[in-house]
Amino acid sequence: MELMQPTILIVDDEKHTRDGLRRVLENDYDVYVAGDIAGAMDVLERENIDILLTDLRLGGEDGMTLIDRALKMPHPPICIMMTAYGSVDTAVEAMKRGVYDFVTKPLNLDKVEILIGRAVQSRKLEQENRSLREQVDERYGLENIIGESPALREVLDTIRQVAPSSASVLIEGESGTGKELAAHAIHNLSRRHKARFVVVHCAALSPQLLESELFGHERGAFTGASERRIGRFEQATGGTIFLDEIGEIDPNTQVKLLRVMGEDHAFERVGGNQPLRADARVVAATNKNLEKLVQEGKFRDDLFFRLNVVRITMPPLRERKEDIPLLVHGFLRHFCKANDKPLLDLAPDAMNALLAYNWPGNVRELRTAIEHGVVMATGAKITLRDLPGAVRQAAGHALPRGISSAKAFSEKSSPLDLRETEKKLILQALTTTNGNVTAAAKKLGISRRTLHRKINEINAAESPGLAAIGDEKKQNAG
Repeated sequence: MELMQPTILIVDDEKHTRDGLRRVLENDYDVYVAGDIAGAMDVLERENIDILLTDLRLGGEDGMTLIDRALKMPHPPICIMMTAYGSVDTAVEAMKRGVYDFVTKPLNLDKVEILIGRAVQSRKLEQENRSLREQVDERYGLENIIGESPALREVLDTIRQVAPSSASVLIEGESGTGKELAAHAIHNLSRRHKARFVVVHCAALSPQLLESELFGHERGAFTGASERRIGRFEQATGGTIFLDEIGEIDPNTQVKLLRVMGEDHAFERVGGNQPLRADARVVAATNKNLEKLVQEGKFRDDLFFRLNVVRITMPPLRERKEDIPLLVHGFLRHFCKANDKPLLDLAPDAMNALLAYNWPGNVRELRTAIEHGVVMATGAKITLRDLPGAVRQAAGHALPRGISSAKAFSEKSSPLDLRETEKKLILQALTTTNGNVTAAAKKLGISRRTLHRKINEINAAESPGLAAIGDEKKQNAG
């Protein structure tokens, strides 16, 4: 995210200094000024300030007091201190407390401009990094494992419980149930989240290539090995390695994997004899029954026990069909935006077909079906004819027992259920953002004003749970 017009707050009790700095900087920056701590805090709480340039002595007040308060804000500015009492001790103490840099009076305006330019670049990098983290969190956070069914809630509770630990995790489930998404969530909620999350798709590689991929190889280890290669375990040191389809690895690689998961985390590169260490947390996934493979002698029991410290089973979509409306809403929003279409609705016959179908490809297949519907729709609604053939064929079948909500998708009651789905999504977004309306609107892909309007509409329809949240959000976000 680029700063088009960085904001600077100049705080000095001498008016001519404030005005002089304003004149020098206002062509390139959005400049605010204050003469004391109270005035400065009023600006900081009202505006998004990138750079705070403050004098150390503010009449009878201490500029470090202002800096300390500014640095405790949710998104603190970069702080630069001005002082006529410059000393090494003062500078060291200021740096320890979070000051970016300092300048001495009388000011050299050229140096001030250079220093502020560097601070703006630093701020830009901070915002870019924050934006990247938010994108990762948005893609892989728990809030993107969508659903409210009891089976999914149990999965989410287990992820929250196990993520902060160092335990290995085995994720079981059919293809398309979201195993990799769950692994990402475990990593992002762990103490290792600042390090790398490294993915290895075990089923896609031959045994020889898989060993080299996991542990690396030395130059000349085999034909074509023209240089040393660092393996995935080394790349994941300090972070998490996700071994997808762990049931596909051969016996020889199983032995080496068992060793690197031991207390010493030891391994050697292919063609090497020097012991190395790689402290990576292992999260593995499989769509096979590993216990059965152990009984058949195809998978080592000691490796299974080491992987299976905590087991998470991702439920198939056919066992949590009550989550389909929420998933559909999210996919509709995503694919309408991706295809430059207005947000489409779903006709009752289409929703009934989605609920009737058994989804052998699980959430991944549902996602593809909604993308197909968005692309093929010619009107304001996705109808049955816009869905893939396999889903259309399910339209004539009775819905499975227990999906009593199917009646809700009749022509008569469809608008009410769409409002209810919207309400659940808004509640989920507000809850996951701790009530921050701006952040919730961003997650929902709508403007802050639109979200406020929707909250007011739902409150007017007498939804006390959302009304309470909505009132609290208005107080916090204005």
